[in-house]
Amino acid sequence: MLLLPLLGGVFCALAGRKLPRVLVEVLACATVWGSFGCALLSASAYGAPQTVTLSQWFASAELQIPVSLYLDPLSLSLCLMVGFVCGLIHIYSVFYMRGDEDYARYFALLNLFVFAMLTLVLAESLPLLYLGWEGVGFCSYLLIGFWYRDKDNADAGRKAFITTRIGDTALMVALAWLFQLFGTLSISQLNGMGFLMPGSIITAIGILFLIAAMGKSAQVPLMVWLPDAMAGPTPVSAMIHAATMVTAGVYLLARMLPLVGSSPTAMAAIAVTGAVTAFYGATCALAQRDLKRVLAFSTISQIGYMMLGVGAGAVTAATFHLLVHAFFKALLFLGAGCVIAAMHHEQDIFKMGGLRRTLPVTFWSFLAGAACLAGIPLTGGFFSKDSILLAVWSKGGILYQSLYFLALVTALVTAYYTFRMVYLVFGGSSQEAHETGGLKTMQAVLIPLALLALFGGLLDLPAYLGEGFLGRLFAAVPGGKATEGPGGEEVALQAIAGALALAGLVAAHFRYGRGREQRIEEADDQSPLFVFLLKGWYFEALYDMILVRPYQALSGVLWHKVDEGMIDDSLNRLAGGVGWTGTWLGRWSTGRVSIYLLSFAAGVALMIGYLAWLFI
Repeated sequence: MLLLPLLGGVFCALAGRKLPRVLVEVLACATVWGSFGCALLSASAYGAPQTVTLSQWFASAELQIPVSLYLDPLSLSLCLMVGFVCGLIHIYSVFYMRGDEDYARYFALLNLFVFAMLTLVLAESLPLLYLGWEGVGFCSYLLIGFWYRDKDNADAGRKAFITTRIGDTALMVALAWLFQLFGTLSISQLNGMGFLMPGSIITAIGILFLIAAMGKSAQVPLMVWLPDAMAGPTPVSAMIHAATMVTAGVYLLARMLPLVGSSPTAMAAIAVTGAVTAFYGATCALAQRDLKRVLAFSTISQIGYMMLGVGAGAVTAATFHLLVHAFFKALLFLGAGCVIAAMHHEQDIFKMGGLRRTLPVTFWSFLAGAACLAGIPLTGGFFSKDSILLAVWSKGGILYQSLYFLALVTALVTAYYTFRMVYLVFGGSSQEAHETGGLKTMQAVLIPLALLALFGGLLDLPAYLGEGFLGRLFAAVPGGKATEGPGGEEVALQAIAGALALAGLVAAHFRYGRGREQRIEEADDQSPLFVFLLKGWYFEALYDMILVRPYQALSGVLWHKVDEGMIDDSLNRLAGGVGWTGTWLGRWSTGRVSIYLLSFAAGVALMIGYLAWLFI
C-alpha cells in the first residue's frame, strides 16, 4: 500500500519530464489503484489487528523509533477509502489537467500525497504518524500553490502551510511530553497507559492533540486557510477535502481516543469545537458566491460533525460519516470541476444556471451528492449524520444536549445552502456551456461516487434495522462500540433530522427557485448579515488586526529603527571612523626622509619624556 504510490511519486518527479505524458499518467494512476488493490487483499485476509515492524528508524538511549505499521478496522477502512477515492481523482486529473504542461510535477505530488496519507493512517508509532502528518501538509502546500506564478495561488499555499504549522507545533510538544511521561511513543502502548497519569495531565495532552487537529482539519479558530485552498486545481481540492489532509485531524483524535477519552474535559473541548465549527461553516456557506468556496465551507462544517462525534466518544459514528463524506464531497468537487470547465472557468454561482439541461450527467450526480450533504432521508449522509446526532443525544447532560440542538440547527442550514447552490447552478434559464475535451470521462468518474454516496448508509444501518457492518467491524476497536438507543427514540431523532433537512430544501426552493436569481442577488448584496457571513464572521480581519498588523509594525520598527538605524548605522560610522583614521595616518607615508627623521625624533622624545615621568 505504501511503496506503490511512493515509487510512483519518486519516478514521476525524477524522470517524468523525459517520458511521454501518457506513460506518466498511466503510471501515476496505476500505482494508486495498485495500492487500493493491496488494501482489498488486506481486507479479504483480515482477521485481527496486526503490527508489522519493517525496520529500525532511530535508536538513541531510551528512544526507540521503529518503522512499524498497524492494521486494524480503523486504519483498514481509511486505507480502502483513500485508495479508491484518490484513484478516481487521479483518473479525473488526467483529463482535467490535459492542457497543463507541468504534468510530471502534478502527478508526482499527487502520488506523494497518497503515500503521506497512508503513512499517517498505518503508523503504529507517533513519530511515523508525524512524518505522514507533515507529508500531507507539505504536499498540500505545493498543490494548493501549484500555479505559483499567480500571486494569489502562491499566497494561498503559504497561508495553508503557516496556519497548519501552529497545530503541528502542538503535536510535536505532545509527542515530546508523552515520551517524557511514558518512555514510549508506540500508539498501542500509549492508549493503554492513560490511567497511570492524573486527569489534568491527560487533559493537557488531549488539548494539544485537539490544537493539532484544529490546524490540519480546519477547525475553529484555525480554519481560515481552507477556503483559500481552493486556489489549487479542482482535483486537488477534492483530494484535500474528501480523502486526505482535513480528515487527518479526525483520525488522530479517533486513534488516540483511548488515551484522551479518559479526560471528560478534553472530550467536552473536542465536542464543543466540532459543534461550533459545524455551525460556523454552515452559516458562512450561506452567503458564498464562489462554487468551490461554498463546498469549502461545507467541508469545514462536516468535519466539525466528525469532531463532535469523536467528542461524544463515538468512533464508529465519526468514521462512518468520514467515509460517506469522502464519497459525496469528492463527488461534489469533481462535479464542480465539470461545471467550471464547461462554463469557461467561471465559478460565480450567480452567473450560472440552466446547466441541468446542458450537463445532465453532472446534474444528477451532483444532485445525489447534494442530497447526501443536506442529509435528505435514506441517503448515506442522512444515516451517517444521524449516527453522530444519536451519539451526542445519548451522551446526556446539559452540554451535550445543547450541542445536539446546535447540530440540528446546523443540519437545517446545511440543507438550505446546499439546495441554494443546486438551484443557482442548475436551475433557471440556460447559460452558455461547452463540451471540453475529456468531459464525458470526467463525468463518468462521478457515477460510482454517486452510487457510493447514496447507498453509503448500508455501511452502518441503524440498530433497529439490524447490526451494521461498521458496528461489527469496530466492535473490538477501543471506543468503537456503536451507540445504541431505544428503537423508538432513534426513529424519533431520525424523523426530526429528516424533517429539518426537507424544511431546508423547501425554503431554498421558495427563495431560489426559477425566476428569483436576480432579485435574490441584489437583496443579498445589500444585507449586512450577508456581508458578515461572506467574510467568514470577519475572522480574517480579526487575525489581521491582532496578529498581522502588530507583527508588521514590530517588523518595521526592528527593520528601520533597530537594524538600519542602530546596527547598520553604528557599523557604518565605525567603518567611516576606521577609514578616516587610516587616511590620516596615511599622510605620514610621504616617502620623504626628512619627515621620517622628524617622526623618529618625536617618537624618541615622547619615550624619553614618558620614562622621565615614571622615575621622577
